Parts: sequence; C-alpha cells; structure tokens
Amino acid sequence: MSRRFRYNAWHGGADPLAPPVDLRAALDQIGRDVMEGASPRSALEELLRTGTREVSGLDELTRRLWQRRSEMQRRHRLDGTISEVRRLLDRALEQERLALAADTSEDARFRELQLEALPPDVAGQVSELANYDWRSSDARETFEEIRQMLGTEFLEQRFQGMKQAMQQVTPEDVARVQQMLDDLSALLAAQARGDADTQQKFEQFMAQHGAFFPENPRNIDELIDALAARSAAAQRLLNSMSEQQRAELMSLSQQAFGDPGIAQALQRLDRQLQGLRPGEDWTGRARFRGDQPMGLAEATEAMAELGQLDRLAEQLGQAYPGASLEDIDLEALERQLGPQAVVDAQRLSEIEQQLRQQGLLQRAPDGSLRLSPRAMRRLGENALRSVISQLRSRRGERDTDRAGAAGELTGTTRPWTYGDAEPWDAVRTVRNAVLRRAAEGPDSAQLDISDLEVAETEQRSRAAVVLCVDTSWSMVQDGRWVPMKRTALALHHLVATRFRSDALQLVTFGRYASTVDVGELAALEGVWEQGTNLHHALLLAGRHLRRHPDAQPVVLVVTDGEPTAHLEPDGEAVFQYPPSPHTLGVTLSEVDSLRRLGTTLSVFMLGEDPSLKAFVDIVARRGGGRVLAPTPDGLGAAVVGDYLRTKRRR
Repeated sequence: MSRRFRYNAWHGGADPLAPPVDLRAALDQIGRDVMEGASPRSALEELLRTGTREVSGLDELTRRLWQRRSEMQRRHRLDGTISEVRRLLDRALEQERLALAADTSEDARFRELQLEALPPDVAGQVSELANYDWRSSDARETFEEIRQMLGTEFLEQRFQGMKQAMQQVTPEDVARVQQMLDDLSALLAAQARGDADTQQKFEQFMAQHGAFFPENPRNIDELIDALAARSAAAQRLLNSMSEQQRAELMSLSQQAFGDPGIAQALQRLDRQLQGLRPGEDWTGRARFRGDQPMGLAEATEAMAELGQLDRLAEQLGQAYPGASLEDIDLEALERQLGPQAVVDAQRLSEIEQQLRQQGLLQRAPDGSLRLSPRAMRRLGENALRSVISQLRSRRGERDTDRAGAAGELTGTTRPWTYGDAEPWDAVRTVRNAVLRRAAEGPDSAQLDISDLEVAETEQRSRAAVVLCVDTSWSMVQDGRWVPMKRTALALHHLVATRFRSDALQLVTFGRYASTVDVGELAALEGVWEQGTNLHHALLLAGRHLRRHPDAQPVVLVVTDGEPTAHLEPDGEAVFQYPPSPHTLGVTLSEVDSLRRLGTTLSVFMLGEDPSLKAFVDIVARRGGGRVLAPTPDGLGAAVVGDYLRTKRRR
C-alpha cells in the first residue's frame, strides 16, 4: 500500500529546518563586552538588545514598532464621525430647503426661519432637529441615517462586529440592544458583588445575547477583559480629542438610534468596567495629526492598536522587574511586524536559553551571572585562533598550532587517557577496534574509546610562566584594555590545552598587584587609580617561580608606563610621579632577583613615552631579556609568539 503525502507552508513560528543559533558569535559578543568592563548580565542584555548579524535585536524590533505607531498618527485624524455627521446633516438641510422653497405657505417660511436659527455646531443642530417635522421624506431618511450611524458607531466602539450585525437597524433591533445592555450591566454588577452563581448567569447571558460577541468568550473574566480593553480604548480616544470635539460627541451620543437610553447604558457600562479592570489604561491619550479621518469605531480600533504597540514596546524593552523574553506576545508581534519579527524574537529567546542550558552562563554565589569555565575556554580558543592567524601572516609559518603538548615522536604508543593531547596512532587504533569486535561480536560498537591509542613524544622541559599585565587607568583610556585581556585569554588557553605541564600565573598591577584567574581578569573593570606598581608584580612573579624550582622561569610584562609606585615592607604602596629613584631602584632590584633565578624576562611596551623606553631598556640589559613594542592589535601575537620562542629555544 503506497503512502500519499501533502505539503503545506509552515505556520509554526521558527523554521524547523533553520540552522541552530550561532552561540559562538553570541559568546564572542558577550565576552567582548565583559572584557570592556560590562557585567555578564548587562552583556547578555546588550546582546539581546542589539541582536546578531542574522537576528534582529530587541532595539530594532522596538524601533519598527515606534515607526509603525508614528505612521498611524501621521496618517489619521479623529474627527471622522463628526465630519460624516456634518456631511449628512448638510445634505438633509439642503433637501429640506429645496422642499420648502417649492411651498409658498407661511408655514414653509416659518420652517425656513427655524433652519436659519440652528446652532452653529453640529451636535447642537442634530439636537435641535431631533423633534423637527421634516417636510422632505428624503431629508427625514438622511436624518435617520445620522441616528443609525451614530448608534452603530458608539456600539462598535464597545462591541466588536456590531456594524456587521446591525446593517439594517429596526426598532426591534434597538430594543434587543437595549435589553442586552441592561442584562450585561446586571451581570457585571453580580460579578462586582462576588455572587456565587455568576458563571451560570454568564452562560445564560451568552445563550441569549451571544450573537453580539463574535470573540466567543469562555467565561465571564474573558468577557470582561475584552469589553474593558475596548472601553478603555474608547476612553483614551475621548482623552485624545479637543474639549470641543468631546462635548460634541457626548451630545451626539444622546441621538444614537434616537434613544438617549443607549448612551446612558453605555456610560453605565464604562463605569462598571473601569471598576472591574482598573489596571487598564483609562487615562492615556495620543496625538493624531494626519489628513485621513477615522470614524469612532475605526479610531477606537486605532487606539487599541496603539495600546498594543505600547505593550509590545514595554515587553521588548525588558525594563520592568522580572522581565523575560517569554513575556512577549508573539501573536500581537506578528500582527504588527509580520512573521519574521516572531522568528527573531524566538531566536533571541533560544540564544538566551542555550547560553544558560549549555553552561556558558552560571550563577555566582551572590546570585549574579558570570561566565562559566566552559565559556572562558571558548573565549580563549577564539582569542588564540586570532593570535595564531596573526602569527602565520606575520612569520609565514605553515603550522604554528601543532597538536599535542610535547616534542618529537618516540615511535612508541600507549592507550589514550583523559587529558592526553598527543596525536592519535590511527593504525593501532583501528587494529584495537578490529580485535575487540572479533572478541565481542559484530553487534559491538565499531569504534570505542578504549580502542584509542596515542603516539608518545619526548618530554619537553617544563616552564613556570608569569604574565604581568598593567591595569592602570591609562590602559583603559588609551584603548589597550581589551587587547590586554584577549592576550591573557589566548596565552591561558594555549598553556591549558597544549602545554599543560607549564604552570601559568596571571598578575595584574595598578597601585597594588594581585594574582587572578582568567575569569577574574576577563571580568575586571577599569578603575581610576594612580600608580604602576611593577615592583609588587615582580615580587608576586618571583614567589610563583620559587614554588616551581624544577621549571624554566619565564616572566612576560605588559605595560604602558614606567613604575610610579612600589611596595613598602609594611605592605603599603607608595605612589610618586615622576617616579622616585627609590621606586626605580627597588623595581630593578626585583629584576636582578629574577635574573638570579635564570628567568627569561620579556617586556612588551605599549606607547612611546621616552622615559618608559629608557626604563625598559635598563630592564632588558639587567634582566638579560628583551623589549618588544607591539601595537595594541598585535599584542596577543607578540606575547604568544615570544612564549613559543622560549619553548622552541628550550
């Protein structure tokens, strides 16, 4: 039996065949912001606001909402109903005057005087003509059209679909509407009192008057929500009109269907709904300045749409307590901006969820967000990849990122264990798999982790490495802050993955020096303080080197200023600018101490200050090291390249 398949357009939101979100790009952006001094939470919020190259951010979606709102306000104006009443009224008066002109009686002249004495405003004229005995049947029909139009407009403001339900209005229809309004008022009063049988009353009400509610509410709360939203929009419409327009509309409402009871019932309904749903926006207003008039029903729909746009903008803004991307009304977003906006919002939510679920962001003990070790490894990998690319282009090396952390192959192999980075021996690995399957049977796995075998290499000399980075304010203000952090990330990742036997220590120095891990350094904020205490940094470097006496000592110093602070024996830092001879002396004394340990010392000078050049030259001569002057963009390649040079030399 053959199967038959049918294919249709996808209507489920995000494309199920779309590629997964690019977490690497998202993490790069978050990491860049964190290294510039932002907290992980604010960096995540910034990512959601700005989006990625493939996904529009919340700011772009909000901009499009405000653009749509502005277009609506520039295109329309609110006096459509009053203008239509004026047009119909002018036609009725013209028809009546033509009929009176053909009549030579004194009564006709008296009626003409009545028409000339009408008030100047439209509402006053309609009110005066409510009891007028029209001579022209056409004029009478036109005036009746005004009453019916007012009735349907005022009802359509509060009840969706009323125009379609009452295209041909009869006295029986008006009576039915009046009865519905009275019953609805009674139902709302029962709900306000908290009567126990309100659901039963609701069902009875819907059974009798359900034709007036095409949205088909399932319970009284849904009914009140729908009515209150439209009633609040109608109130905001009145708030947006001029005082004269409001007065005219209130007067015209008394002429709806020629029955003032309809207007009174609607006003009572508005008061009840405001009491039941005070959280709706009953006081807002909007300014319309276009040239396309809107009737009451259309204008109320526009006010409701503006309210929806405002709520969406608030949801996209995520500025309220407890905000979440799950709060975004995707159906409303699609109505306003189309399906692609929904896809973008869902992708942003997916990025946020994946960053948390994959452990790239985690909670610190104090409840704040921080980058996880896994995220730091990814950032370090990206930083190292960029550095390796620079090294290749600068030196023309074919392969500077060789696999493994050891040296030449010895010709022997051993089983793989966790943490090994030596190259696999493919022949021995396949042989192990074949022998294992022969013993276990053909149903066993074709390749198992126990089959892996790696090639042994000669053990290289172990190094104790200290990277000292200047964290004084000048590093921030001169654009060297992020390159410094990316350099530390790249070196840390290189040591952690390829030279795991080396012991790396990160030291920051401003007024004081301190040892930090890579996560602390990445999240370190620039703080204004005076002092470049290289003396303290070298003291900490020497302590680390002495803890590893069997390792080759290597010290890498990144700085943009000569020493202006030193550490006293009591632990207090002393600052002086220009640098005092004592500060320079104790700093160079630590350089001498490091040289006695056999340390390879390299200084990476950022900036071209003459006094800094003079000082680092002295350091290079006394420390037996060398000085490099890279640009901020080339700092990572310079530091990593120098570290690799020392490895090759050993």
